[in-house]
Amino acid sequence: MKPIDNKNADYFHKVVDCQYACPAHTPVPEYIRLIAEERYTEAYMINWESNVFPGILGRTCDRPCEPACRRGRVEEKAVAICRLKRVAADNKGEVKSLMPSIPQQKNGKKIALIGGGPASLTVARDLAPLGYSIDLYDEWNRGGGMMRTQIPNFRLPQRVLDEEVNYILDMGIRTHFNHYVSSLKSLLEKDYDAIFVGTGAPKGRDLPKLKGRKEGDSNIHIGIEWLAGVAFEHIDTIGKRVIVLGGGNTAMDCCRTSRRLGGEEVCVVVRSPFKDMKASPWEIEDAQREQIPIYNNMPPKEFVVEDGKLVGVLFGKVRAEYDAQGKRTLIPLDEPDVLLPCDDVIIAIGQDNACPWIERDIGVEFGLWDLPILNQKTFQSTLPKVFFGGDAAFGPENVITAVAHGHQAAISIDLFCKGLDPEQDRPENILEITRQKMGIHEWIYQNDIDEHGRYKVPHEKLEKTLNDLHVEVELGFDVKVAYQEAMRCLNCDVQTIFEWDKCIECDACMDICPTLCISFVPDAEEEELRNNLVAPSIHPDQELYVSRPLKATARVMVKDEDVCLHCGLCAERCPTAAWDMQKYLYKESKAGARYVTA
Repeated sequence: MKPIDNKNADYFHKVVDCQYACPAHTPVPEYIRLIAEERYTEAYMINWESNVFPGILGRTCDRPCEPACRRGRVEEKAVAICRLKRVAADNKGEVKSLMPSIPQQKNGKKIALIGGGPASLTVARDLAPLGYSIDLYDEWNRGGGMMRTQIPNFRLPQRVLDEEVNYILDMGIRTHFNHYVSSLKSLLEKDYDAIFVGTGAPKGRDLPKLKGRKEGDSNIHIGIEWLAGVAFEHIDTIGKRVIVLGGGNTAMDCCRTSRRLGGEEVCVVVRSPFKDMKASPWEIEDAQREQIPIYNNMPPKEFVVEDGKLVGVLFGKVRAEYDAQGKRTLIPLDEPDVLLPCDDVIIAIGQDNACPWIERDIGVEFGLWDLPILNQKTFQSTLPKVFFGGDAAFGPENVITAVAHGHQAAISIDLFCKGLDPEQDRPENILEITRQKMGIHEWIYQNDIDEHGRYKVPHEKLEKTLNDLHVEVELGFDVKVAYQEAMRCLNCDVQTIFEWDKCIECDACMDICPTLCISFVPDAEEEELRNNLVAPSIHPDQELYVSRPLKATARVMVKDEDVCLHCGLCAERCPTAAWDMQKYLYKESKAGARYVTA
C-alpha cells in the first residue's frame, strides 16, 4: 500500500472523526479540552468561528459528530459533544470584543441576503468584516429564520436565539424585516453585486387527496406553519385530543408543543416502522418522557368529518418489507382499520422547496423537486450573481448544514465580487501542527482514558415544563459534570506520528497498545493487509496508517485508525522515539483568506 504522508492534512482530518463529520468542521477536541480547563470563553469563540451559533446548536443540533465519535467504538455512548457546546455558551464571559471589527470604510460592494435564517446569517457574519454592505430581507419581524419559527421555546429559549442572531445583525447589517421578497427580478434590477438566497424549505407537505381534508380544514394544520404561528403568538391553544402525523423532528416539536397548549390526549401516528422514523433518537425520547404515545405502521386513510366537524382520523395497518438494497415496501395487513378520535390534526410529514417568487425567465434554472441547479462546490446558480444555501439549496437538512453552506457561499461571493473564479481560486484550509511531548513521559494533553460512561443531562420537572411553553426542558450540564464528560474525550486530534527510519522493530509499541491496533506485517494490497492485522479490521471505510518499508525486514507498520485511542502509550514506550504525539489543528478557511491563484 502507499505509505501515509505525515504532512497530509486531509488524512489526519479524517482521523478526527467528530470534526470530519461536522458539516462546519468544528475543531471538537480542541474546544472540549478548553471546557475541561474551564476556559469557556475561548471554547465558545472556537465554536463561533466554525458553527456561528454555539448556544443554539448546543441545544438543537442534529449532532452528526456524535455517531462518528471514536468513544462510541470503545463503549456504547459517544461523548456528549453537543451538550458540551452548550456549556461553553452558558458559561462564557463577554465575547463581543473578541468578534471581528467592522470597517467603517466599505469596499464598494453590496450584497442582498434573502431570508434571515442560519445560512444567510453565516454569509453576513463572514462578509461584513470584509467591508461588504449587506441588506437582509425577511418576511418575519425578527431574524433567525427556521430557528425561530420551527424550534419551540422549551428547546431553544428566545434569549439565546436573540443573543446569537444579534451578534451578527449588530455587524452593521441593514435589515428589512416584515418584507417578503415577491420578485427576484425586481431585486436584480437594484445595484447589488451578488444575491444570496437562504429562504429554507418553506412549504410543508399536505395530504390534499385524503378524504375529508377539505371539509375538516379548520382543524387540520400544516406542521411548520402551525409552529410558526405559535412562535409569533398567533396561536395559543389547541384541542384536547390531537393527532400528529409524521415521524420527523417537526412532528416531535408539534406533539410536545400541543401538550403545552392544552392538548390532553396527544399522540403521534407514523406510517413506517419505529426504526425508520426520521426524528433524532433524543427527540423521540423527550416526547416519550412527556407521555406522548407513538403508533407505527399506520398510514392515514381518511379525515372523518361529521356535521362539518373533524372528529377523527381513520388509519390502515401495514407491515414493512425490505429488498436486498434495503428499499422499503409497506404491505397492507388484512386487519380492520383503526379510528382515532381527535379535535385537531397536525400534518408534519415533510417539507418542500417553494420559490414562486423566482421568475423562470431570468436565468436561474431549476431541476428535480423544484430545486435550483447549482455548482455543489460554490453554491452558485446558473445566473452567476445569484447564490443559494441552506435548505433552499439542496432540500431540507438542519442548522449546522445551513451554516456550512453559508461559509462556502460567502467564499464564493467574495471571489465573484473580486473577479476571481469561485471554483478554482478557493482558499486553502489551515493546518497547525504542535508537538505534544514536553519531556520524558510528560504530555501537554491529558492522555488517561476515563472509564466512566456518558453523563446524563438533567431535565426540568414535567409538572413545570408541561404547563409553560417557555420553560426550557433540558437544564444542561453544570461545570462539574461538564468537566467529567469532557474528560471522556479521547483527544483524537492528537495524532500518533510514526517515523519509519527510527524504528528498530522491537515490538514494544505492539505489546503496550491497549487495543492491539498496531501491526508489523509484510506489505500487500489493502484487502490482504487488513486480513493480516493483529486485531480484526471492522470498519474498512477508515483509512489505515501505513509506513514505508522498514530497514531491517522490509515489513510495514500498519495502525488501524479505527480503534486507536490516541493514548500515547506507544510514544511513551518507544525506545527510539519513532512514535511521537502531534496535535493537528485543522481549520476550514473563510471568506477573505489567502486565495489560491494561478
